[in-house]
Amino acid sequence: MTARPPRSAAALPPEQTGPLHRALADSPDVTIFVDGTAHRLPASAQDAVVDLLVRLADGDAVQVSSVTELLTTSQAAELAGISHSYLRKLTDAGTLAVEYRGSHRRLRRTDVEQWLRAQPRREQVPGPAQS
Repeated sequence: MTARPPRSAAALPPEQTGPLHRALADSPDVTIFVDGTAHRLPASAQDAVVDLLVRLADGDAVQVSSVTELLTTSQAAELAGISHSYLRKLTDAGTLAVEYRGSHRRLRRTDVEQWLRAQPRREQVPGPAQS
C-alpha cells in the first residue's frame, strides 16, 4: 500500500478570503459537488472540510495528509480472531507488515483486513447433536 504524499495549498489572496468568510458565516452546511452531482458529507467529514476552508479564509496556507489507523498487536489479533502469539509469528515471518513505534509493533487495520480476506474459508465442523 503506497501512502499518498501530503498536499499543500498556498494562502488565498486577500480578495478571496472575505467572500469565503462570509459564505462560511452564512451557513454551516457544506455540500460537495463532484462531476455536477451534490454529495452531502457526514458530520465528521464536514467538520474537517469547514476547518480547512476557515483556515484558507483566514489567509493560512494549508496541508492535507492521510492518517492510517494503526492497531496494537492485541487489537489486530482480536480483529483477525487469532492468538496474540500467532499474530507475532505472522509479523516475524513478514506475512503481515508491521511498523515499530519504539519497541512496540503496530499494524495497519487495512493490512489485517486484507490478510483476512485472503485466508481460505474454514468450514464449520458440526458439533455433537444436542437434544
